[in-house]
Amino acid sequence: MQNITDITQEELQRATGIISRLSDYYGSKVVGQQYLGFSILVAMMTNGHILLESVPGLAKTTAAKVMTDAVNGKFSRIQCTPDLLPSDIIGTQTYNMATNSFEDKIGPVYANFVLLDEVNRSSAKTQSAMLEAMQEHEITIGGKGYKLPEVFVVIATQNPVEQEGTYVLSEAQLDRFLLKVNLSYPNTNQEIEILDRIEANVFSENHSVASVEDIIFLQKLTKKVYVDPAIKKYIVDIVQASRNTEFCLPPELSQYVSMGASTRAAISFMEVAKAVALINGRVFCTPDDVKTMSYSILRHRIGLNFSAMADGIKEETIIDAILGAVKTP
Repeated sequence: MQNITDITQEELQRATGIISRLSDYYGSKVVGQQYLGFSILVAMMTNGHILLESVPGLAKTTAAKVMTDAVNGKFSRIQCTPDLLPSDIIGTQTYNMATNSFEDKIGPVYANFVLLDEVNRSSAKTQSAMLEAMQEHEITIGGKGYKLPEVFVVIATQNPVEQEGTYVLSEAQLDRFLLKVNLSYPNTNQEIEILDRIEANVFSENHSVASVEDIIFLQKLTKKVYVDPAIKKYIVDIVQASRNTEFCLPPELSQYVSMGASTRAAISFMEVAKAVALINGRVFCTPDDVKTMSYSILRHRIGLNFSAMADGIKEETIIDAILGAVKTP
């Protein structure tokens, strides 16, 4: 069994300093959207991927770029369109007339932070091109494999599917995302502050407050955060409950669930709980760490039927009911 003292006080202090600098830098650039910044930080610490959903113009791209600048990482932005090809993302082979041979040309996916803007406007074939990269952290061009950077985070944005010209992401693609975050409009004071910051030209000077090596350090430290067997059992109980809602939820809610969460959801719960604990300055997980990002972990992994859409039932309602039904250790 892992010992809680595996993480030294010096390591914890260094981690706290890195996290604090990243959070402060994000707050100095982006108004509101604190949960978005928190989510990107968690994704960086777990080397996971995020799906952001909102109407255009709510700082999704800005937030991704700000966090990349904060660690001086390599940033790549891919604008998804219906005519985008898989080779436009992964790369392809080009013919070199001088050497009379084909050369592999790696696409924009080779970066620390890849922003897939409006991912649901690309075709299913193009969306599937990211599956290998997201899961295996490797791409294949002409039969040859290329390892992606050690820090590799995909931040995909999508417009609500009810808008025209969008393609719903498949369940397999959705499950690759550690988190799905839904963004809302800023309030009046926040919107005024946005205008003030634009007028003050806050984005004219960008500087790093950490490094990619610091993120690698955080990732290694996050893996060492202690998870008690009772917490693991709690995580599994939540995931199992999502698959057996007829036994733990009232019939008026369980009738809406068509698909429960996968085992990848349980893994995500554990990894996210470790990151949340470290952000809070602890070397062990609590039940609250598990519940902190439950919406973001489960909302894209629980399937609702047509009756739920007709009756206006949201995934968050089901998640709340599941968390209420599962006994907290």
